[in-house]
Amino acid sequence: MGSPCEVLTRLNDAGAARSLVDSVAGEAWRIEDKFSRYLGGNVVDRINRSDGRPVEVDDETANLLDFAASLYGLSDGLFDITSGLLRKAWTFDGGDRVPTDDLIASILPHVGWPKVSWERPTITLQKDMQIDFGGIGKEYAVDRAAGLAAARTAAPTLLNFGGDIFALRPAGETRTWQVGIEALEGQGRQADRVIRLGQGALATSGDARRFVLHEGVRYGHILDPTTGWPIRGAPRSITVAADTCTQAGMLATLAILSGADAEKFLEAQGVRFWCQR
Repeated sequence: MGSPCEVLTRLNDAGAARSLVDSVAGEAWRIEDKFSRYLGGNVVDRINRSDGRPVEVDDETANLLDFAASLYGLSDGLFDITSGLLRKAWTFDGGDRVPTDDLIASILPHVGWPKVSWERPTITLQKDMQIDFGGIGKEYAVDRAAGLAAARTAAPTLLNFGGDIFALRPAGETRTWQVGIEALEGQGRQADRVIRLGQGALATSGDARRFVLHEGVRYGHILDPTTGWPIRGAPRSITVAADTCTQAGMLATLAILSGADAEKFLEAQGVRFWCQR
C-alpha cells in the first residue's frame, strides 16, 4: 500500500485479535500483489507489457476498470488511470525539480483513457501506454479488508491504511473513534482537528507527503492528465466522510481535481468534508 497500515480493535482474546489482523493483512497483500504497478507478473504488469495486444482480465480487475472509466466521465477526463506514465517526468519527493515542457510533451501522446479499447473482459492499450490503479487501489483494499473483518468479529474495530480509514463499529463507551487530520507543515505533528467517527469511512487527499517545491511554488502530486502539470488552486488537504472508503476517496480526489472549486464540488455532493488551504 506504500504506507503504514494498522488495525485497532478491542478484543480480550489475543488469538482472535491476531487472526483478525492476519485476515486484514492477507487481503491487503493480495490486492497489493495483484494490482501494484511496481510488481512484475501481475495483471497490471501483463496489461502494461501487452504492446498493443488485447488482454483478457478477470471479474475483479474488470470491475476496477469499469469504476475507473466511470470516474473518467465524472471528472470530465481529469481522473485518468493512464496518466501514471507522467511519473517519468515528476518525482514528488519534496525536492525542487520540475520537468521540462519537452519531456512532458513527449509523454502526453501516450496518456488518455479514450485511447484505450475496453470492452469487458478485454482491454487493449496502444503501444507505450500503461494503466495505474494507484488512485483507487488503497481505498478498495480498505473496503475489502473491512468486509473480511466484519465477518470475523463484532468487536469495535478500525482499519487505517495510510490515512484511508474505515470504522466497523464504535469504540467502547465513547461510541466514537477519535481520528486526527494531520496539520500542514510548520505546525508540528499535531492534528489540525479531531473527527469523532462512529462508523463508516474517511479518506484524505492532499500534498502533505508528496510534493515538489520549486522557486517558492508548491506542486502537489495530483496531475492534470491533459497538461501533465499538477492541478492548480486546489486545497492542500481534503478529508471526506462517506459510507465506504472507495466513495470517500473518490470524492476527495475529484474535489482536488476541481482545483479552486473543490469546496463547491463537495457541497454539491451533500457530504461532510474538512478542508485545509
